[in-house]
Amino acid sequence: MELTDNQILNQTQVLQKIKRIAFEIYENNFEESEIIIAGIKGQGYSFAKLLAEMIGNISSIKAIAVLIDMDKEVPNPSITFDCEDSLLEQKAIVVVDDVLNTGRTFAYGLSPFLRLHVKRLQTAVIVDRGYHRFPIAANYIGYELSTTINEHVKVILDSPEEMGVYLS
Repeated sequence: MELTDNQILNQTQVLQKIKRIAFEIYENNFEESEIIIAGIKGQGYSFAKLLAEMIGNISSIKAIAVLIDMDKEVPNPSITFDCEDSLLEQKAIVVVDDVLNTGRTFAYGLSPFLRLHVKRLQTAVIVDRGYHRFPIAANYIGYELSTTINEHVKVILDSPEEMGVYLS
């Protein structure tokens, strides 16, 4: 993707969206001493790390970023975490990804948490495109973007020089 494509959000705007989401998560989980921010492999995990850092900066909650490792292109993918399942037990968990489109990736990403005893399960995205084909909705949304089905939304969070949301 060319970064000269239509930039929807720049670095400052993306970081503002993440900070707002961090405050919303804090407001809804203020009684927690620890919260898990589980990011789907790729930009979702980059989002999880930024979000965990911001929650730590604005509150006394210990926010831990966890990687949800899965292949988004494979139906019913094998999913692993970069931590022991015991770290996730009885915790408030926010599953995050960069873009919510059909909801398929989120549906698969949420599935391993259903076998665990979690206290609360929430979702967050930077961009919600609204083409949901699965019964998935994000609790926390940075930006709602109406696009055509043929347009592509790219979120870059792991490169400070290119950080932003782009539409092609």
